[in-house]
Amino acid sequence: MSHQLPDVQAGQPDVTVGLSQVGVTGVEKLVKLERDGRRPIVLMAEFEVFVDLPSGRKGVDMSRNMQVIDETLEAAVSEPTYRVEDVCGDAAERLLDKHEYTSTAEVRMEAEYVVREETPASGLGTQSTATILAGAVATDEGTREEIGAEVTGMTVCPCSQGMSASRAREELLALGVEDDVVEEFLDAVPQPGHSQRGHATLTVTSEGSPDVDLHDVIDVARDSMSARIYNLAKRPDEDHMTYEAHADAKFVEDCVRSMADDVVEQFDHLPDDAVVHMKQSNDESIHQHNAHAEREVTMDRLRSEIR
Repeated sequence: MSHQLPDVQAGQPDVTVGLSQVGVTGVEKLVKLERDGRRPIVLMAEFEVFVDLPSGRKGVDMSRNMQVIDETLEAAVSEPTYRVEDVCGDAAERLLDKHEYTSTAEVRMEAEYVVREETPASGLGTQSTATILAGAVATDEGTREEIGAEVTGMTVCPCSQGMSASRAREELLALGVEDDVVEEFLDAVPQPGHSQRGHATLTVTSEGSPDVDLHDVIDVARDSMSARIYNLAKRPDEDHMTYEAHADAKFVEDCVRSMADDVVEQFDHLPDDAVVHMKQSNDESIHQHNAHAEREVTMDRLRSEIR
């Protein structure tokens, strides 16, 4: 005779306080993204899965959460899926349906994504890597999905570059070079400034699936910094990247504002209530600290500020 196991998690907690996020993190799954006419892309993705917990329930059913996420992601591998944010939205909606006590379900995903490209000067084939950021929050009112990416690039400090230009100007004038020639030279040859590796993050969140292409998100983020960087670089490529970066020196604040400008131009079709999150963090080369700037804003507000 078998005995019924008690459902301890459904019991009353000792402290009746509700919790906004309870779940699991670090869940690794293969996700297959279909592409029209080409082989699918297989991603090794890491998921976080959360539901809210009312004050009168001791715990969530972790085995049920894992079963739901497993079922959903296994379906994503075997069925055509074109958007990673839709995988997250599907999982969040399944979680909401499976838990009668839950009012909010959230699924977040990260995965490394490889983009094939050519080096800027020598035209050699290479690869760059971006981190895909996707997620979804499902409630009784509907599901909001998020898609974005974090990319790496290069920035040059305009302040230190300005000091270098001032020093160069004084030296050239002391050598007897005419004023107009000095300015013409400084316009043609950007002066040194301390440079650093920068990390740009851009995400878009909207009701349902954001109508943006992941590659466009990656391009906007990469182009917000002083210059793109490449894993492979011959000497002409190194010269190209160095020149381009110094010709477009940017503070960390400039990077976010540049990203905002490109978002309005590239994604002007997005609805007013779509939310854009833009972030820039620079690994400063002459300081031990990092420089950081970010903005989270609706498309409606961003359009009004830009225009």
